[in-house]
Amino acid sequence: MSLQQIHGTTFCPVKVKLLKVGSRGKEVVELQHLLNSAGANPKLDPDGKFGTGTEKAVVSFQRQKGLIADGLVGSKTLCALRNTDSVSKDITQEDLVWAAKQLKCSVAAIMAVHEVESRGEGFLADGRPAILYERHIMRRQLVSHGVNPTQFIKKYPNLVNTKTGGYKGGTHEHDRLNEARTIHDTAALESASWGAYQIMGFHWKALGYSSVQNYVTTMYESERRHLEAFVRFVRLDSRLLKAIQDTDFETFARYYNGPAYAQHGYHTRLAAAYRRNVDLLATAA
Repeated sequence: MSLQQIHGTTFCPVKVKLLKVGSRGKEVVELQHLLNSAGANPKLDPDGKFGTGTEKAVVSFQRQKGLIADGLVGSKTLCALRNTDSVSKDITQEDLVWAAKQLKCSVAAIMAVHEVESRGEGFLADGRPAILYERHIMRRQLVSHGVNPTQFIKKYPNLVNTKTGGYKGGTHEHDRLNEARTIHDTAALESASWGAYQIMGFHWKALGYSSVQNYVTTMYESERRHLEAFVRFVRLDSRLLKAIQDTDFETFARYYNGPAYAQHGYHTRLAAAYRRNVDLLATAA
């Protein structure tokens, strides 16, 4: 099966606005009706206000279905509520518990990273893994493979460049990648970040994959495979490992997200998600 084909057909094509405590409107009304139909106890008043009662009903439903029990309602939870053919590729709460054991850290810390880094989605609506193609990495990888990038920088500046940028987002990143693969297949695959945790392809050897093509094929399989790559990646860096074990999210963000971590508030978002998930897990104890 080629990298362009979708492994299986049971992904959820629905993409929706994330609903959480504080959300309001007709989407919340629909959610509350769906939760009531799914057996919410006590029954919810479909008032269109996502409060603590709705959150508790969401968490209860997520636990029942083996979803990540974070109280956040995205496409996966809605697919399950609508009895849609839910994603066999989806990560589960059990997977996150496994990762926490592997890294000897708290489950809430893993849940926070999953929430902030992956935004809850490792795949696009068409079943392909989420990616971000990096043109400046392509220039570097071409050099590493003995290819002079100069002519490509001039001819394809959006694909090969000394500077970051050129991002188009979503499926368009796959379009950029496919164009770059006509220049040099291996270098192009190494120049994209892959999956829920956006780990760069050029790490394939350090992560223990046989080739970048093997790594990419694995990223097409499931979010569990994305999580396995994340666990391998964190283990490679003692600073990251200690930071997640200590719930030191500023240090974690510094080394995981790079120097712009503070500008984007990754550390504060991770800390907030961690605190919220600690509370959710405590209610289940």
